[in-house]
Amino acid sequence: MNDEHRKIIIRKISSYEQQGTGSPDGPPPPPINRWVALIIMIPVLALLAVLGVFFFTIFVALFSLIAVIIGLRIWWLRRKFRQNMQETGATPDDRQQGYNAPTDQYSRTDRVEDAEIIEETTIIKESRKSSDDKRQ
Repeated sequence: MNDEHRKIIIRKISSYEQQGTGSPDGPPPPPINRWVALIIMIPVLALLAVLGVFFFTIFVALFSLIAVIIGLRIWWLRRKFRQNMQETGATPDDRQQGYNAPTDQYSRTDRVEDAEIIEETTIIKESRKSSDDKRQ
């Protein structure tokens, strides 16, 4: 009978620990705890909001700076490309077709525009030919 009484007490204690302090069977937390939690949480939330705005501003500033740097780089490369195309005398149609404008060394009349293969031959090295002759 003594064991039965201990089992009941142990069951009540374990069920009280599992349900926590907010259980309907347990005593409710005092209202002062809620006020203390609110008093602590309001400044913490305000500080987190200010820090969030601060870091977001830094992120936007860095992103804008990187975007400006990349934009300037692209503008500079396009400018150099256009100057190079103007120096060589190419037209925009030539660029689209992949035509390279002639340089000072070559002119359009020196280029072969259309060619035909007349005869195809293979060249055998002399060292191979002589070693093949020796084997026979």
